[in-house]
Amino acid sequence: MTVYNKIRGILALIGIVLSTMVIICPFYLLTLIKLILPWRNVRIRLSRALVVVAETWMTINNLIIGISSGLRWEVEGLEGLRRDDWYLVTANHQSWADILVLQKVTNRRVPSLKFFLKQELIWVPLLGLAWWGLDFPFMKRYSKEQIARNPELRGKDMDTTRRACEKYAHYPVSVMNFFEGTRFTRDKHDQQQSPYRHLLKPKAGGAAFTLSAMGGQLHTLLDITIVYPPGTDRSLLAFLGGAMDKVQVIVRQRPIPDWANQGDYENDEAFRQRFQNWISDIWAEKDALIQSHLSA
Repeated sequence: MTVYNKIRGILALIGIVLSTMVIICPFYLLTLIKLILPWRNVRIRLSRALVVVAETWMTINNLIIGISSGLRWEVEGLEGLRRDDWYLVTANHQSWADILVLQKVTNRRVPSLKFFLKQELIWVPLLGLAWWGLDFPFMKRYSKEQIARNPELRGKDMDTTRRACEKYAHYPVSVMNFFEGTRFTRDKHDQQQSPYRHLLKPKAGGAAFTLSAMGGQLHTLLDITIVYPPGTDRSLLAFLGGAMDKVQVIVRQRPIPDWANQGDYENDEAFRQRFQNWISDIWAEKDALIQSHLSA
């Protein structure tokens, strides 16, 4: 990455910060009104309005990225996506730029992406309130040690998260979950002894938790594969600054089997193995897909 690329990337980041400062005022005004008013129907309308504000922010950022990066986008599989459907979304994870790629591909094509967050993150200054306003689900997880000390806690984390997701019965959402759990690096790949060439091992437990918490509302997996040019810097500045010439994105819609919404991942060994095999098969296909695009 050259100095020129770094300067372009920094200017793009400044542009994104400025767009955030412009959009933040109406966003927090609506969020505070939502926080104060107790009526559910009004809160649902405000949630939808906040999504519109967030989508406008992403549209502005996409324009900035288009100008600064000069990227050529090669995107497959956008046909048939709907804004009135519910999706579980996953993608391979290589860079902080992945979030911007996902926003570019999904914005105003599917419901706005939601991430499951730890309950403690609601207290993060400014961001916690923003996540709450956008109805990001906050989950409470108990460790095995906590449950061993207090068996009454067993299952309460799921009950808490499921209650947080009840609002999604009133409007469609896309729940985002990086199955790998962390960004790919060659060191992590080697430490895991991953069986895949371009992916880390998927953590099926997170996907199972999400499906269970959503109470059977998710029936389509939006499987997104991101391919950056081989041998290029994949950092956020490189992405924004034009250090790579193109990004390839392949979107596949996969039906979520009914059985995957109904089992007990933690306590049912047979279900857990079946679920892991399902995710592993998807990951093997994704790995082969990445290889085919890199070899083309």
